Amino acid sequence: MFGKTSTKDIIANVLSQKFNVLKTEGNLNNHIGLPLTLLKLKEHTAVVVEMGMNHFGEISLLTSIAKPTGCVITNIGTSHIGNLGSRENILKAKLEILEGLNKNGFVLINNDNDLLNKWAKEENKYKIYTYGIENSSNFAASNIEQLENSSTFKINDIKVKVPVAGEHFIYNAICAFAVGSLLGIETNKIVKGINEFKLTGKRMDIEVIKNNIKVINDSYNASYDSMKAALQVVDKTEAKRKIAVLGDMLELGEYAEELHEKVGEEVVKNKIDILITVGKLAKNIAKRAKEMGLKNIYSVENNEEAVIILNKILKEGDLILLKASNAMNFSKILEKIK
Repeated sequence: MFGKTSTKDIIANVLSQKFNVLKTEGNLNNHIGLPLTLLKLKEHTAVVVEMGMNHFGEISLLTSIAKPTGCVITNIGTSHIGNLGSRENILKAKLEILEGLNKNGFVLINNDNDLLNKWAKEENKYKIYTYGIENSSNFAASNIEQLENSSTFKINDIKVKVPVAGEHFIYNAICAFAVGSLLGIETNKIVKGINEFKLTGKRMDIEVIKNNIKVINDSYNASYDSMKAALQVVDKTEAKRKIAVLGDMLELGEYAEELHEKVGEEVVKNKIDILITVGKLAKNIAKRAKEMGLKNIYSVENNEEAVIILNKILKEGDLILLKASNAMNFSKILEKIK
């Protein structure tokens, strides 16, 4: 739900059950990466491209190049709010994708997102389909069961297994199911495409290191929404102790302090035993968690200091979450605690 890249990958996996699919590799989702992807078109019969943005006008350019026959908008959160000023402006920037949409094309939205739900109710120009869990939608999941490393749910009495933990990946799977259905793929093939989905690196990677210590490496990127989602996964995962190593979330502008403090609240709500924050902004996570009663907190300036603390405190059976904006290079922490 919170990662365009993981949503793009699971949709591509479903479409590959019927089509020869070309997709955006990695995060080549800007004015350079998207054309480079499209230049690889050869014998392909379907293309799944990711469109990224930090400012107004960027998706407008990308959609004029791609000219999509279907658009998916997964979330209006707080990423890039420092550049765009408000969630309403983030919605406006993302809706630029419709400028290039084929006149017979469809729009698929996450109906549980408040701003997208409101927009869909008021909009009558486009062919809009919805997916979700909480609100009545065209594609709605029920009978949800979340396990430590996977989840299951039903859509119209069809059981679907998602091979990655977390509610956000349930949303991604419902989205992929919807896209597959709208493009006429047989249901059994859609289910197979979701079940065989594999995450790309540094996105909820689970690795067991020395002394049966489990590490969830989700350090590719970070926003308030994805921090919250990752902490919820930790809460549902069995471990003797749960350690969250959380770093700065970038591009939040004047909202930085408030959103980092909200992450601190999520740390306490999700029963983290030990919190280590890295970076200047992340000190606000520690501050709020301390105010809410968490005792075991360390605030450090850099990854090296975090490694020193981890190597001192780690015990057999611990679970560690590594989560920060990509620029924080948290994978280096993992390398040095193995």
